[in-house]
Amino acid sequence: MGDVYPFPGASSPQIGFTRAELGRIIDLYGRMVAAGLWKDYAVEFGRDHAAFWAFRRTAERPEYKIEKRPSLRHKQGMWALVGESGAVLKRGHELGPLLAPLERRLLKIVNE
Repeated sequence: MGDVYPFPGASSPQIGFTRAELGRIIDLYGRMVAAGLWKDYAVEFGRDHAAFWAFRRTAERPEYKIEKRPSLRHKQGMWALVGESGAVLKRGHELGPLLAPLERRLLKIVNE
């Protein structure tokens, strides 16, 4: 693997997702696309947060936003699940429990 160097002139490093975090989010996104629930996504990396938006359709507001704010890791938890209206639906210290409500939408009851 190569070394990562900061962009020259950048005053502070940007926040991003680790490979494992992004892999978990993209895995959920792929399953939601396969189920026909999501169609598009966007990713933002800023100085104080990183965000992943999931859209039902390209031209709409995002249905969900998964946000990482490391400055809140010792308070409410650095992860937040934000709904379409902008309300925080769930907040936590770990990504797995935060994604649980979204993964529950994929469960189907199977009768024998």
